[in-house]
Amino acid sequence: MKRFLLHFFFWFIYTLQATLLEMVWMEPMLNKFSQWQQWWISVHITMALNIPKILLAYFVMYVTVNRVLEEKGKFWNNIGIAAFVSLLSIVLYRVIFNYYVIPYAIYDLAPQRALFDISRTLFALIDIGFAAGLAVALRLGRIQLAGKEREKKLLREKHSTELKYLRNQTNPHFLFNTLNNIYALARKKSEDTADVVMKLSKLLRFMLYESNKDFIPFTEELRMLDDYLELEKIRYSDRLTITFYKEIDSETQQVAPLLLLPFVENAFKHGVSETRFDSYVDIALVLKNGMLNFTIENTKEDNGKDKVTDSIGLSNVRRQLELMYAHHTLEVFNQPNTFKVHLTINLNSHANLSLYHSGR
Repeated sequence: MKRFLLHFFFWFIYTLQATLLEMVWMEPMLNKFSQWQQWWISVHITMALNIPKILLAYFVMYVTVNRVLEEKGKFWNNIGIAAFVSLLSIVLYRVIFNYYVIPYAIYDLAPQRALFDISRTLFALIDIGFAAGLAVALRLGRIQLAGKEREKKLLREKHSTELKYLRNQTNPHFLFNTLNNIYALARKKSEDTADVVMKLSKLLRFMLYESNKDFIPFTEELRMLDDYLELEKIRYSDRLTITFYKEIDSETQQVAPLLLLPFVENAFKHGVSETRFDSYVDIALVLKNGMLNFTIENTKEDNGKDKVTDSIGLSNVRRQLELMYAHHTLEVFNQPNTFKVHLTINLNSHANLSLYHSGR
């Protein structure tokens, strides 16, 4: 129905402007008629001459264009057929003009000429060519826009699929680490085992129901980080000091789920767990006017390596940042005894699809 209305609107506008032009051209010949009669005669002429224009326009739009785009038949064969149909349309135009318009629409007020009079045949070619060309150009433009929309949709789907893949990599990684924690507590027959299992169930519930969303309120992400830190406090007890500084001006600010967890998890897996003495994890999180500044620093053993090797979590989060946020910076500092990450994100700078496409 929408397409029908668009086509109707196009031909209505075209007929209206063609009628106005006819009135201007025919005015000296029709001056004995009233303005209303001149208007009706001009409409009559335009509607009659629209027949070959419409036939040619729809043949080219839905036969020639479709065959060329779908690569059916040879290109020049399709163009040749279109040219032949155009020639037939010109003949039909001249027949309608000579044997209908002159005697019936304008009452023989115009002189009758040969069917293929050069000047009138050229005028027919221009008149038909303009109408059909305009219609075909609009359809080609519409096809191009539809193609771009399909391409954007495919990119969005690819974008979404990649994000799900990255998050699904992170989730088993996190679960594996936490189950190891529970196993260690169970081996020691710790009274904290049941509490850890309960906290783990809360985290798993978050991952099952929240991590599939594109964005969640920042407070939910923060609550999940608090639960994770509680698990680690139970595991490391007195030999670990954890500080978590928070300054947040908006609890409803939206953020991609599981964005910060890989940094925290990395601090424990590749830092604290490998140290033999008292350790610390310092976290500072400041959110103001949509700008997030996140810093995490942890102790680690001096292994003589200054080069940063990404874990699965850090590699994934780098890619997630590229997909989710247009404006962000991620800095990693690997010192002999400390490891530090500083992340800055404009949480309102959701990655623009067209920019993502142009960067491919």
